[in-house]
Amino acid sequence: MNIKLYNIGIHFIYFFLKILYPLNKKIKFLVLEQKNLLKKIKSSTKNKKNIVWFHCSSLGEFEQGLPIIEAYEKKYTKHNILVTFFSSSGINNYKKRKNNYIVHYLPFDTKRNAQNFLKIVNPIKCIFIKNEFWFNYMNEIKKRKIPFYSVSTIFRKDQFIIKNKWCIKQLSKITHFFVQNQESALILNQIGIKQYSVFGDSRFDRVNNLVQNCYDMPLLNLFSRKKKTIIVGSSWKEDEVLLVDFIKKYKEYNYIIAPHELNNLTELCNKTSGIVYSKVDKENIKDYNVIIIDKIGYLSNIYQYGDIAYIGGGFGKGIHNILEPIAFNLPVVFGPNYSKSNEAKELIKIRCAFTINSFSSLKDVILSIKKNDNKITQKYIQEKSGASQKIIAHI
Repeated sequence: MNIKLYNIGIHFIYFFLKILYPLNKKIKFLVLEQKNLLKKIKSSTKNKKNIVWFHCSSLGEFEQGLPIIEAYEKKYTKHNILVTFFSSSGINNYKKRKNNYIVHYLPFDTKRNAQNFLKIVNPIKCIFIKNEFWFNYMNEIKKRKIPFYSVSTIFRKDQFIIKNKWCIKQLSKITHFFVQNQESALILNQIGIKQYSVFGDSRFDRVNNLVQNCYDMPLLNLFSRKKKTIIVGSSWKEDEVLLVDFIKKYKEYNYIIAPHELNNLTELCNKTSGIVYSKVDKENIKDYNVIIIDKIGYLSNIYQYGDIAYIGGGFGKGIHNILEPIAFNLPVVFGPNYSKSNEAKELIKIRCAFTINSFSSLKDVILSIKKNDNKITQKYIQEKSGASQKIIAHI
């Protein structure tokens, strides 16, 4: 790979998205938001000084980065915070929060966009959450000698970015990496990058305060009192194939399902004889044992009403966030593809998480599972918390 091939790829992707956008709501939203985006950014940052730019890809990265952003805000009270997203899930969920940041989509990573964006914003620092690497932006940031940090980053031996010489050269433009673990530090060291510190994962800071900051959802509270309740978080179709069979057979449980995508809700309702959350009321709730969440952004709060959590993604590219249910002391179940999750491996060892690979193993685990020992889960989270304050102390 080189910069020419990279730029051709970026332009091709944007061209392809513009063709497809009438067929997909998410793509349509992304393409439409890119129109006149730099003008919008210029308007919202006009007369703003000392702008610090945080970039998150989507909702997951925003949740991970939020403790860092909040800690930065407390330390540097006179700085203005700009947060950019590349996914609609991140920016749409942000709108429900009370944070007073400047928020925009990130313009596509072309050389011209990067130059214009940085000229307009003129950030004093750039902080990218997790594995966000946009090479034209990185190059222009380096040219302007702006301090540039990659936080809560994680590297694995199978990643293309650490095998390609050109990509490695781009990574060297980052001022400092604050990586999650020793394995990531070792990989950076092996490819000749020395500017790193091992400070852990800021998601632990996020979930550490989750229980104290949760809010009441009266209907779900009422629903979960009736029976032992299983919370299904970020499920994909592959997960739902097993879960639908389990739900049909084991009606002694209540189920709250929060699908990863909201485009098959009618089908899921029909298969589970469930009802979507937006149609639940005090009268009809007693007629159902399955509620399907039809809005994004509620899941982390919903875990307080569960007894067991099933986390989706384990039959696909990898499992989603398992720390949120752990914060509420729920035993966690997921599919076999969890190799990219260090916390999954650690929680399996201490018997707070369980992996399954079939309907039979799903049945055996859920029917035999016991509630986690609160002391064990809280100790696990507390021991790994504190990354955000360590990072901010060095930025």
